[in-house]
Order: sequence, then structure tokens, then C-alpha cells
Amino acid sequence: MMKHVGNTPFDARLDAVGLQGVGRAHWNLPPAKLILQTLLRGEGVLTDQGALAIETGEFTGRSPKDRFLVEDEITANRVDWGSINQPMSSEAFQTLLQDVQRHLKGRSVFVKDAAVGADERYRIPVRVVAEKAWSSLFVDNMFIRLTDQERWVAEPDWHVICAPSFKAVPAKHGCRQSNVSAIDFGRKIIIVAGSGYTGEIKKGMFSVMNFILPVQHDVLPMHCSSNQDEQGNVAVFFGLSGTGKTTLSSDPNRALIGDDEHGWTEEGVFNMEGGCYAKTIDLSPEGEPEIHQAIRFGALLENIGFEEDCVTPNYADDSITPNTRVSYPIFHIPGAVTPSVGGHPTDIFFLTCDAFGVLPPLSRLDKGQAMYHFLSGYTAKVAGTEAGVVEPQTTFSACFGAPFLPLHATEYASMLGERVTQQGVRLWLVNTGWTGGGYGVGHRMKLSHTRAMIAAALRGDLDAVETTIHPVFKLAVPVGCEGVPNELWDVKGTWGDGAAYDMAAQELASRFADNFTQFEEAATAEMKAGAPLVTAVSQA
Repeated sequence: MMKHVGNTPFDARLDAVGLQGVGRAHWNLPPAKLILQTLLRGEGVLTDQGALAIETGEFTGRSPKDRFLVEDEITANRVDWGSINQPMSSEAFQTLLQDVQRHLKGRSVFVKDAAVGADERYRIPVRVVAEKAWSSLFVDNMFIRLTDQERWVAEPDWHVICAPSFKAVPAKHGCRQSNVSAIDFGRKIIIVAGSGYTGEIKKGMFSVMNFILPVQHDVLPMHCSSNQDEQGNVAVFFGLSGTGKTTLSSDPNRALIGDDEHGWTEEGVFNMEGGCYAKTIDLSPEGEPEIHQAIRFGALLENIGFEEDCVTPNYADDSITPNTRVSYPIFHIPGAVTPSVGGHPTDIFFLTCDAFGVLPPLSRLDKGQAMYHFLSGYTAKVAGTEAGVVEPQTTFSACFGAPFLPLHATEYASMLGERVTQQGVRLWLVNTGWTGGGYGVGHRMKLSHTRAMIAAALRGDLDAVETTIHPVFKLAVPVGCEGVPNELWDVKGTWGDGAAYDMAAQELASRFADNFTQFEEAATAEMKAGAPLVTAVSQA
């Protein structure tokens, strides 16, 4: 018997995206049934702790060069078009959509009704139609879960169609190669085709929120994690994948609000998601106990290796990719804030994985420096996060999330500056990368030291501590912190070769300056004042 919602048959509700010809639509299966469907299809295994482990196929990371936005009357004059926001014609999208519809005709699909945005004032209902049961499990983990009553009455505002087995034709579909992620703000449809990497699904909706929230609601979207203490004091952590957002926000002494995507309203912050998506490479119960214990029944592991018994995860195994991942619902983290909403931040941390080994372990920023470093978004891409990245690569990603920002970066930076001023937020730059030398010479900062300095900053212990000013980056660097070796604060001293450090510092400053030229025309004087001092590097 065909099920109905209100007066509408379930399968007829796929007409909005032209998928009425699918073979069978599995509607809103609970995690246990999605896991069972995956196992029955031979597409995954259960680990010794009950998590489902799958492989995503050819793509084990995002493919940012294959992301497109439809250029139409909504986006034409608002989107910051370029190498990140690549245009696709409405006609090409329509052709792509029709071909994906034909591709799915007669096939089973898994339909999940969910939402994005823990703050109901800004929540977007979304329906995800996926070829794979495990893609639907990912959506159940990562998006806001709806009650049966909410599903019964709600109609989606957006649709996501995920078809990993479809192969796009560039000349026909207006894309670069056989995989494509395309967003149409007019039709309110996202197509993810040719790639099974689940992160494309969530980042597609993040891109949508990054356009809608500032344009329609004056809400700042942020690529960040957040948590709060027992008094409700909120901390926000900005950073690209691999810099520590998930790890540092999963603190047993603080309650998690969210690990990756947030909005900042006139009342505070809210998590856009309903789960966490963590890297698992070299994961250990000692180093990251909160994440480790969250990997149980319901969690979805991607592209991991196993011990000889083929059921015990080997988190050191990067034979498939260094970008091994796990998604799990936020309630797998003990004490997570429900609903995932908090007040205004007291502290904002910009996390950077400095491959040069130049930046201090932690430093205090003023507002201008914060906007400058926010615009710069300096880090090193960690191996595996994107297709083709096999070792850390120096990069600048505006607002620590350029691949997902449809608007010009200075719009987001200005919104950040306004909120920082209004709320009197303390601002910090944290280097989770190298010290004692650059990549290949020095070593990564210890997680225990990073945790100790962040905890001290949040307690206010560093407010009255003496600081020194970095001669190139003009950062206020504390002279010491409990739980952190004193020698780490003298970054130049950790190198042993002071002249080599000076050369590296100037090289990094020059890269900052070169990168910032793209913002010069739109940036304010206060933003520009946060720049490092660049001088000619002596070749003597």
C-alpha cells in the first residue's frame, strides 16, 4: 500500500524534483534499517564497536574545482564569481537534472527529510534523495533530525540529489569532469553526482546557508566549532579541516554546541547541523576520548583500514586516504547542548596549521588583526582533505572556508568585526601546526599544550600576563602559560638558527601580503592595519 503524507502519496512527493520514475523509494528509514540495507547490499561492514564502515569510492575528499553555482537573476549580481564560485548556466543545470532523473529511473533511492539550522527562526527543511543507504545515514547523523510529526506536515524548502554512479559529460553539463556538485538557488536544488564522498552533501547545504543567512537575515555564517562552560560562556573555533576544530571543541570540561558550521545572530550562535564529522587518522582514546567513544552503533566510518580481524578499526591506516572520517549524531557526545544554541561568544580562536613553523603557539589579536587573519585564512591543507593533497600545502582560504562562500569575503569579515565590537569578544590566533622549524624539520604542536593554552585563555588567566610583540606579525604573544613549556613561546629560539627563522618569517609575511591583494579594493583601513610587516629578505 502506498503511504501518504496529508493528502499526498509519498512517492508523488518526489515529483518536485522529477523523480517519480524511481524503482522504489525508501522513506525516512531509521539508522538501524539504513545500516541493514547497506550490509545487505555488501557495501559496508560493522566494526567491533558497532559502527558502520564504508568506502566512498574514487573520491575520498571534496573536489572544490568541480563545484558550480547556477548564474541567474538571484545570483548574478550578488555572488563573488571566480575560481571558487564557478558559474553554470540554468540550461546546463536543467540538462544535468534531467539526465540524473533518467539515471535514477527504475533504481531504488533512499529519501531523508531533515533540516539545517538548530535555531528554528532560520531553519531550512531539506529532502535528500540518495542512491546509497549510507548516504542517507550520513544525512541522519549530520542534519537536524525531524520528529515524525514534523515530517508529516513539513514540505522541504530545498532538495539534494546524490547520485554517485552518475557520470557527467562536461561538454553537455557545463562542468569540468565526470563528477560535479551544482547548486541552483532558483530551483532550490543541489545535485551531487559522480562522487560518493559524503562531505559534498553537507558542504552543499553550508554553501546555501552562507548565501541565505547574510543576504536575507543579517546572520553571520561561520565555518567554526563552538562549545560552552557551565556558566554558558561560549567559545568559537575557526579553522579549515585538519586544524583542530572538532578536536578542540570536543572538550570533556565544556559542553559541545557544534563542530563545524554555525550562524551568529543578534542573540548568539547556533549550530547548523545535528552531528559531527571528524577526521579519524591516528585517532586514539587517550588523545581524543570524546570522539573515540562516539564511534559506536549509528556512527558512519569512511575509508578506514582494519586490523587482521577485519572488524577492528586501524586508525593509523591511511592506505585508502589520510582523510579517514566518521560522522555521528551530536548526542553521541556526552553533555552536548540541546538544542544546539548558545549565547554570544566570549572568545574566538582562529586555528591555523602553520607549515612554516613561524607563528607563535597562541597570540592575542586586536579587532583589525582579527579581520585581517579572518580574511587571510592561512593554514596548511592537511593530507587527504581534498583530492590530490598528499602532504601539507600552504594555502589561504578566506574566512577559513572560502570554498563555501558565495559572497565576497569582506562582507563576512565586516559582519564579524561588527559583532566583535558589540560583544567585546577576546580574539586569539592559535598555531596547531609546526614549531622548531617548518614541515619536515620541526614537529607538530602537542595537542596537550594547545588544550592547556586555550583553557588558560578561556579562564582569563592570560588577560594580565605580560606579552611581547612579534616583530613581523605584530602579534601580542604571552611570555608564559601554565602547562606549556616556556621555550615554546620564544618561537625563534625553538629553531636554533635565528637567521633561518627570520628568512622564513619574512617569506610567510610576503605570502600574506601577496594573498591580501585580492581584498585591497574592498578592505577597510582597519582590516589592512592587521597586516604583517614585510621587508626585503637579505640574501647575504
